[in-house]
Parts: sequence; C-alpha cells; structure tokens
Amino acid sequence: MFENPFNLSSDCTSIPKENRVIMKTEMAQKTNSSLCSVPLLFLLTLLLTLSFSLFLLFTPSSNPNHSSSSSLFNPNISPSSHQSIKVYIADLPRSLNYGLLDQYWAIQSDSRLGSDADREIRSTQMKKTLEFPPYPENPLIKQYSAEYWILGDLMTPPWQRDGSFAKRVFVAEEADVVFVPFFATMSAEMQLEVAKGAFRKKVGNEDYERQRSVMDFLKSTDAWKKSGGRDHVFVLTDPVAMWHVKAEIAPAVLLVVDFGGWFRLDAKSSNSSSPDMIQHTQVSVLKDVIVPYTHLLPRLHLSENKKRQTLLYFKGAKHRHRGGLIREKLWDLLTNEPDVIMEEGFPNATGKEQSIRGMRSSEFCLHPAGDTPTSCRLFDAIQSLCIPVVVSDNIELPFEGMVDYSEFSVFVAVSDALKPNWLVKHLRIIPEEQRNRLRQYMARVQPVFEYDNGHLGGIGPVPPDGAVNHIWRKVHQKLPMIKEAIARERRKPEGVSVPLRCHCT
Repeated sequence: MFENPFNLSSDCTSIPKENRVIMKTEMAQKTNSSLCSVPLLFLLTLLLTLSFSLFLLFTPSSNPNHSSSSSLFNPNISPSSHQSIKVYIADLPRSLNYGLLDQYWAIQSDSRLGSDADREIRSTQMKKTLEFPPYPENPLIKQYSAEYWILGDLMTPPWQRDGSFAKRVFVAEEADVVFVPFFATMSAEMQLEVAKGAFRKKVGNEDYERQRSVMDFLKSTDAWKKSGGRDHVFVLTDPVAMWHVKAEIAPAVLLVVDFGGWFRLDAKSSNSSSPDMIQHTQVSVLKDVIVPYTHLLPRLHLSENKKRQTLLYFKGAKHRHRGGLIREKLWDLLTNEPDVIMEEGFPNATGKEQSIRGMRSSEFCLHPAGDTPTSCRLFDAIQSLCIPVVVSDNIELPFEGMVDYSEFSVFVAVSDALKPNWLVKHLRIIPEEQRNRLRQYMARVQPVFEYDNGHLGGIGPVPPDGAVNHIWRKVHQKLPMIKEAIARERRKPEGVSVPLRCHCT
C-alpha cells in the first residue's frame, strides 16, 4: 500500500477515537483513490511525451525550406558536413597573381581595360601599393574574377576560415590537391591590352612567358612529378586563359565557366553553326569543374520584387560567332514582338543601370549561346530574379547535382526556339503561380553564385553557402577519380605512353 503523503497523526490526537476511526477510513479511501490515479496519469503523460518525441525524431520536417534542401543541395556535401578538402598552394611568385593587379592599377591611360569604376579606384584606393589589391570592376575582367576569390579564401588567416570547405595545408604531401595561384585571366587581359596582335604568338608575348614560367616551375616540383599534374587545380575562367599550354595542363583539374574555349571546329563539317566536338582528351565534366561567372548586377531580394511589366528581356551583342549564331536568328524573330525587349550592349558603366531596370521589370530573361555556350548574363538574371530562358543546347552549368536548374529556369531546344512565334507563345502560357514558384526557388539559390566575401582584398571569411565553398565541394567529389588516375599512371612500365581518355556525355 502507498505511504500516506499527508502527515495527519499529530493533528488528529484531539479527535475522539470513534470519530478518528471513521475519518481514517474515509481518508484512506480518498487517498487510495487519488494516489492510484497519480501514477496512472504520470505514466500516461510519460508515454505520450516519449511517443511525440519519437515522432518528431523520425518524421521529416514539414518546413518547406527544409524539405527543399535535399533537392537544392546534396546532403553528403551540405555546409554542416565535417568533410573538407586539404589544399596546398603551389609556391609561385607574387608577380604571377597579386603582382599582375599591381601592374593593372599602374595603367593610367584609357583603354579597353579602363572603366569609370576602375578610374575611381585608382584615384582613391591605389595611392600606395597594397599587399592584396582589389580586383578590377571593369565588367570585361570582373566576370572572370573567380581566381581572385578562391585565392583570397586560401590566403585568409586560419582563425577566420572556420566556414571554409577548403583546409589549407603547408606540406604538399599532406594535400588532396595542389592549387595553382596564377591569375590566368589577368595575365591574358593584360596581354590583350598591351599587344593584342601578339596574343596567339609566342615571340613578344608576355602572357605566354608567364604561362611558360608557371609550367616550368610546376613540372620541376615533386608534387607534379608524382601525379603528372592530375591533382593540380587551375582557374581558367577566361576562355583564352593559358591558351598556349592547354595540352600540358590537360590532365589537371580545370575550373572553367564552360567548355566553349576548348571547342574545335571541323573544317570539313557541314555549315552547321554548332561546334563539331570538344577535345575530350583535355576537358570533361568527369575531371573538371564548371564554375559560375561573377555576376555584374546587384542582388534583388524576393521581398523587394515588384510587378514585372515585360515578358522577355535580352541585352547583349547581336552578332556572335560559332554556336552564338543562334543569337542573331533569335534577335530577328523576337525584335518586333510585343512585350519583348531586345537591346544591344553590355552592362558596363553606362549600360549597368539599364540592365538592372530591364531584368528587374521582366518576367523572363533570354540566355542564348554566344561565342561560348554560357555567359555572366545567366547569373545576372538569377540575382535579378528574372527567370532564365536558356536556349543553348551545349550548355554546362555550375554545381549540377547540388543545384536543380529546372526548378527556376526554362530550357528550350534551339530547334523549337527558332520556330516563328513559338518561344513567345510558350512563355505566355506559363501560369503566374508557376512563375512565382520558379522565382521563389531562385531566391533560395542566389547565395550559391556569390563570390564576393565583402572583405578588403578578398581576405576574410567566405560565405558558407557561396560559390567558393561549392567549387571546393565539387573538386572534393573528384578526389576518388583523381587518386585512381594517379595510381593507374604509376603502374605503367617506363616508356609506355597511353593517350588521355576522358570521353563522357
């Protein structure tokens, strides 16, 4: 029997005996009844609490942001993962990276490299040499600035790099990959400014001399000799970057915006406007990483989005080469369509505001192939919450497998887009509910394509969900294949040469 919780004995001594017996009997009945109900209620409450806790533990969250994360980011490479990639920086001289920026900012005359923003930076920030100079704001160069932000992350002091997926190591043998800190885009653009006519030549070409210097140094290192360069990472966002040594760096991991700079036209092919083939012995989605262009337009948050008056918007050059011939045909088809704006130009200092207004006031932004299958226009559209309409059959996109582009873009075959009136009709029938859904998803992926960490010289913590970390996660996915390729190369008998193969779809 349960112990009486009420201490009644001392309080009841003055009550007559017969009355005390009656009271004790009644009290016992009440106490037994209440005490029997207490453990029962307690047990029931405990069981319900445990059941509810188990339900929450094993049931997926109903939060829409949580449920979408599995389709947006691969859970195996999520920001909360404890995985990282160990990166060693090849010991190139400063003259091949930040020193090139020093040279750029020393240019005073107006030229193809000049812009209003850069002239302002020269007059305000560059009165003295900086250890980590800013990257140019000129859109021709800025769109390729991945090299700057990736190196800036690795050069950031360790205590500021808790959010970085790449872990810097200072012994090559401890590294998963070797990062080559050569600003190949800046090198190419500097040469195109100084002597464009010499760009494809070797004599009198300072860019070639820098490329040669990089390769001669790397090939002399034990790290390159052990791997044949297969675990070395180059940033080649400009299609003409390291143009003279592409065959030598073919085994390496190349960070490129697309494979357009590697197209080879077959002179005997038909009059087709599309390239005949990609040299799969040099580039492939299996070993290389497609990275985003740096967007040129500022981010529009979903809360700032307003009613859009225009159906379709495009701003760019009408006349292009190779696969970009599609652009001229689309221009002729769409230029007189109602609710469609086709503007010639580039979002430089004078055209930037025009591009911002055009993209932010349009439901859809056209993204046809140009000289290469993609351009920074796609990433400007994403930052402007303008639904991309991709008309580029050979396009490769950054972070596929992490980002589902079909959730916020419209993909159209070239053959359909060239049918008279087809594209506009196709876009008009997309209901407003679906457009809003595409735009909401696009707002969630905007940070994925952001390089800028907001710190002077690019030295500081990177955005955890930004472009730099996603690039390193993609490289991390390549590690098993890299190690296998290195092992296969090592077991070959001396003097045996096996051609590079990287065929894929």
